[in-house]
Amino acid sequence: MKLRTTSEELLPVMKQVADYTLEMDLTWDWPCGVAYYGVSRAFEVTGEQSYLDRMAAFCEEYMEVGLPGWTVNACAMGHMLITLYEQTGEQKYLDLILSKVDYLEHKALRFGDRVLQHTVSANNDFPEQCWADTLFMAAYFLLRVGVMLKEKRLVDDALHQFFWHINYLQDENSGLWYHGYNHLGKDHMSGMYWARANAWAAYTMSRAAKILPEAYLYPPMMHIWSSLRDQLAALKKLQKADGLWGTVLDYGEAYGEVSATAGIAAAMMTQNNPLHSKYTQRALDGVLANIAENGRVLNVSGGTAVMNDIEGYLGIDRKWAQGWGQGLALALLASVIENEG
Repeated sequence: MKLRTTSEELLPVMKQVADYTLEMDLTWDWPCGVAYYGVSRAFEVTGEQSYLDRMAAFCEEYMEVGLPGWTVNACAMGHMLITLYEQTGEQKYLDLILSKVDYLEHKALRFGDRVLQHTVSANNDFPEQCWADTLFMAAYFLLRVGVMLKEKRLVDDALHQFFWHINYLQDENSGLWYHGYNHLGKDHMSGMYWARANAWAAYTMSRAAKILPEAYLYPPMMHIWSSLRDQLAALKKLQKADGLWGTVLDYGEAYGEVSATAGIAAAMMTQNNPLHSKYTQRALDGVLANIAENGRVLNVSGGTAVMNDIEGYLGIDRKWAQGWGQGLALALLASVIENEG
């Protein structure tokens, strides 16, 4: 996919965003997990050693003071650990990775056909609910570990999660994804097509297709490829004039949300359909227009539960920098730089 924006233009912006991100006061949880995933991607495409060193220092300091208990969302920190282990080979990182895998395999709450329940604490936060967020926090993590260690059971479990999340969350008629599904009520609760949920789904499905060797030999991948194709076909029609996607996708008055836009555009970039170039370029322009000189990513909505109604989604504040906004912006910049290389 050819864009008019070059790596030469994007590298200084990436450095600003990564530096701002690494200075944020983040804790060992999913906002940091997404943020440092983005920094890891920046490292992968630039080889900038300071990114790796600063993540390692963060990890070391946290191990000294004591790590928290695991949740599905906190497993997002595993993405950074994979990069640290791949680059250093140090056993302490692998031990933490395997501890998170053990939690997901044997301790995390599941429902139905062993579908991971969305959890953000040690409590049963959302009984028998699956949210699109889990694909990034846990399923994509399991897939990466399975590929790295050549453990087929982890790959199979990861693809199993994708399969069921697609079945529960994607509207076959529109191609769009709902935010969440309640297995007890057999419904999508308020039934909103929330933009960041669509970003979690699109980005992780595009990456799954990219990183899994001989992906065509896994039957669930056919499901993923078709799901992503139909989702991106629907999303491109809903892009706003400024390149952003609204926080509620099919509501024209919804504000443009930058983290979702970055994730969706990164998925398009990774999927590499040449006919998506104009949508990806518009989105990249929209995201770049929302990055301050100090690397802070603007207009990122705060943490969002499955809200009761559309007013709940539209009312989420977007004043502050968020780890997921920083991380998804870096993921987009990395995908563009990687594509050019």
